[in-house]
Amino acid sequence: MPPLASALRGVVTPTVALLMTLVLLRVDPVQVLSYLRRPGMVAALLAWLLLACPLLAWGIARLTGLDGPLGAALVIMATGCAATSSPAFARLVGLDGEIALVAALLSTLLVPLTAPPLALGLLGIDLSLSVTALMGRLALVVGLPLLLSLAIRRLAGPARLHRWGRAVDGAVVLLVVLYGFGVMDGVLARLLAQPGFVLGGTALAFAGSFGLNALTALALRPLGRDLALSAGLLSGNRNMALYLAVLPAGTDPQILLFFALCQFPLFLSPFLLRDFYRKIR
Repeated sequence: MPPLASALRGVVTPTVALLMTLVLLRVDPVQVLSYLRRPGMVAALLAWLLLACPLLAWGIARLTGLDGPLGAALVIMATGCAATSSPAFARLVGLDGEIALVAALLSTLLVPLTAPPLALGLLGIDLSLSVTALMGRLALVVGLPLLLSLAIRRLAGPARLHRWGRAVDGAVVLLVVLYGFGVMDGVLARLLAQPGFVLGGTALAFAGSFGLNALTALALRPLGRDLALSAGLLSGNRNMALYLAVLPAGTDPQILLFFALCQFPLFLSPFLLRDFYRKIR
């Protein structure tokens, strides 16, 4: 539906801000603070998400001979922070929404410091990421929803929020769909013009997402099964919206297209993996 995708491209940023507000409403602040009192575990999780995963993706791309824009895009994808929808998706599949929120928030704040040097060092590509500008954007997209969610939580009360829980989760998914329309602007035209490249890029997006998910769950298994599974979901679902917003217009269009194709595994992972998680747990 190209006209709808074109119409919604301009609402990606406010949609992400509202999405974060609803996600924050669904997480118990006391539980979040309890995780922050385990700094070693949180630090290990963030180090794996933001440092180890890009190195693994780079090594796999080199070993498989995946070079060019798709190889670069795969590594850049692995440098991204966890998707803001990860806590809601974790709840939908029965995993830990609190640790998903902690990792999503902290990785979002840290990615301006980790992604540029990794991309420059591994690929030699200047992503033109301004640390100060991106941090200002993140403060707006994360800080305002945080204040709004605290105000709503205070006015509504825990009991009412608990009754609204499933409705809030559903609203989160609908907002993710609106965001998905916006980032898909122009993808259908590329599919018709270059079907082989688009289909191959989609297959690589699934392989990258599910591969990072599995590697993370295995590597972090010593921290506990449920935590490892939640971390795997975080690792496979990366926030490409920030890259689409900050990368310059001169960026290789194939890299930008791959970031849009990464939305397919992001949207489908709760449906595809829900029964798998239930069997494991």
